[in-house]
Amino acid sequence: MDAVSYPNGKVIDFIAERLVPLRVAFDAQPLSSQFRVTWTPTLVTLDMYGTEHHRTVGFLPPEELVPSLSLGIAKIDFAAGEFNDAIVNLDFLLNRYPKSGSAPEAVYLRGVSRYKSTRDASMLKEAYERLTADYPDSEWARRAQPYSLL
Repeated sequence: MDAVSYPNGKVIDFIAERLVPLRVAFDAQPLSSQFRVTWTPTLVTLDMYGTEHHRTVGFLPPEELVPSLSLGIAKIDFAAGEFNDAIVNLDFLLNRYPKSGSAPEAVYLRGVSRYKSTRDASMLKEAYERLTADYPDSEWARRAQPYSLL
């Protein structure tokens, strides 16, 4: 990723504006063991307490790296009960990277965040409908299938 993704301007800007990056070699102890880093690259998105919320293993091109990192940030917001912040981060991902591998999970998590912030079950059904329309073969469409009954 050093040759392709990290030097990319969008990646540089995203990381500089939204993250505190820390590079740890896969064999650097004790951190590599503590965070279960056994291969490179492994990207672990942690909250301010060091709790893991998202992980990717292997190379990601810039157009996949930024959405993956954005999804990780949204997962931190979601876990903290900051559903509106999660929605903002998920909207960023979906508006700028709708074809990314992170997009289906973002649609799912956005629907759940919208439901949790409003208690309106139609938000879950809307997420299911978008998933089946835009990402019908994704695992997230299958996971959202019960929402079709709402």
